[in-house]
Amino acid sequence: MSETTDTTAVRSAVRVDGESASYLTAGRQDGRPVLLLHGTYWSRVWLPVLDHLADAGLRPLAVDLPGLGRSGGELTLETGAVPALADWVARFASSLQLSGPIAVAGHDIGGAVAQHLLVHDQLDVSRLALVNSVTYDSWPVSSVARFRDPEVVAATTADEILTARRQAVTQALADAATEQRITDYLHPWTDERVRRSWMAMVGAADNRYTRDAVPALRQNTTPKLLVWGEDDDFQKVEYAERFASEMPHTTLIRIPDAGHIPTENAPDQIGRVLAGFFTA
Repeated sequence: MSETTDTTAVRSAVRVDGESASYLTAGRQDGRPVLLLHGTYWSRVWLPVLDHLADAGLRPLAVDLPGLGRSGGELTLETGAVPALADWVARFASSLQLSGPIAVAGHDIGGAVAQHLLVHDQLDVSRLALVNSVTYDSWPVSSVARFRDPEVVAATTADEILTARRQAVTQALADAATEQRITDYLHPWTDERVRRSWMAMVGAADNRYTRDAVPALRQNTTPKLLVWGEDDDFQKVEYAERFASEMPHTTLIRIPDAGHIPTENAPDQIGRVLAGFFTA
């Protein structure tokens, strides 16, 4: 692994659709599984809290979606859409032979995938956690939405993508933005295939998937937890407040002085909160 955070996490892989699906995990194989889904970043966002979950007796599985992070394959506009990504996550769980209720957490667009899995019963989701996730019509943000234009995609160079990603990562990490951490986060985008997959995912970004989920979420009794960095400029905390007020059995935990990737700003606090929620 290129990740530099001190952790007992290990990187492993399983075959899904004939391609390698890479994931970070920690703890015992017989622990209760927790699927951790990323969005426009990669599994690195979950690394700071994996040991907390493992120490609670859980089996965290932070997977890289196809074509992103360390996973093989390549996304297209079709396979990068939320329903297709949710289908893929269900196949990933099946490849690991995960059975019974599964806790799911999602960050960024991974939160849209998690919501889709819940309301469409693609997995037996026992608990849902959203960490600075997209909700309602909160996305795509302007820095991502421009890549929905094929002409913009065709005219964008590799250096421009890396520069844009560096700016986004630096802003998302907030006070945790050291040069080493930024380098860790950016490393996958040095691969042309990952850049193409990322542009396919953001090109397919469509808030109708989270808007369409709202009626079912309002009727859903699955316990839900929102963990939110209050200083997030991408996914405003006001959306989390609205979600918590409208969706039953939802608790909101606000993380002060934290940005879009609060797991890096307050790993111990968030790790304890997530572990407590998933083991309740």
